[in-house]
Amino acid sequence: MQEFAFADIPEQTGKTAIVTGSNTGIGYEIARHLARKGARVVLACRDGDKAAQAANELKSGPERLDIDTLHLDLENIATVRESAVKASKEDRIDILINNAGVMMPPLSHATAGTELQFAVNHLGHFAFTALLFDKLAENGGARIVTQSSIAHKSGDIDFGNLDAAQGYDKGRFYSQSKLANLLFAIELDRRLRAANSGVASIACHPGVAASELTRHIKWSGIVQPVMKTILNTSEQGALPALQAATDPAAQGGDYFGPRGLLEARGNTSGRAFKSKRARDEKLADRLWAKSEELTGVAFTV
Repeated sequence: MQEFAFADIPEQTGKTAIVTGSNTGIGYEIARHLARKGARVVLACRDGDKAAQAANELKSGPERLDIDTLHLDLENIATVRESAVKASKEDRIDILINNAGVMMPPLSHATAGTELQFAVNHLGHFAFTALLFDKLAENGGARIVTQSSIAHKSGDIDFGNLDAAQGYDKGRFYSQSKLANLLFAIELDRRLRAANSGVASIACHPGVAASELTRHIKWSGIVQPVMKTILNTSEQGALPALQAATDPAAQGGDYFGPRGLLEARGNTSGRAFKSKRARDEKLADRLWAKSEELTGVAFTV
């Protein structure tokens, strides 16, 4: 597959995309580029005020972008259910980009008691995707894009400590959540193929990009200007997700990332490296079952 750049994004008129965590950073840039290509874009965000501000910014230009907002609190499965009901009222959903995330916060927990990073980055998206799946499948050819990270390479799933009761290392738990993202995307692809579904599950990662995601990292205010110089901007970090969502050559099971140094940076995107654990079918199947148990949401393709 050839490298993919912003100029390669095809026309998206007539399509509707939902982008989680899109009021700022990488998600905002994903939404902006999709809307500029003609898509109707729904900003699915936890903070309604920030989402409204982002929507107003996007709609205020001369291009008259088609932007709407949806309240989505991924750490609370009850509100995820409510948000999915509202999202299902869209005439169609062609693209779902599971982009929202939290990175290395102090230890905290989601409503159900699971450690926050695993709950928000993986479980909330698992449930939201499951609850929207029938809508995504209505028109055939929809794409589900899940944002992972190069941090997945050092991740493993500690099923006995998902609530961090036996100890918490914020970096290890972040890597765990990003491995869960990639395991989910690949396992969803397997199930979609087995069901002969027209829906495609594709994963991506942004490399190392300066964005709001780094707000919990010590010295992030000092580090971010340096990151913008030597690594990816938020806009560059959005490109792999845009390739996953729009590239006509992309297929279910693909995983895209920057083509620069160690997959950390670059102005083009292409196929990225999946760790051995990310390709472990037994691990993915166990994670799927555990995700259904923890969310109370059955995901049948």
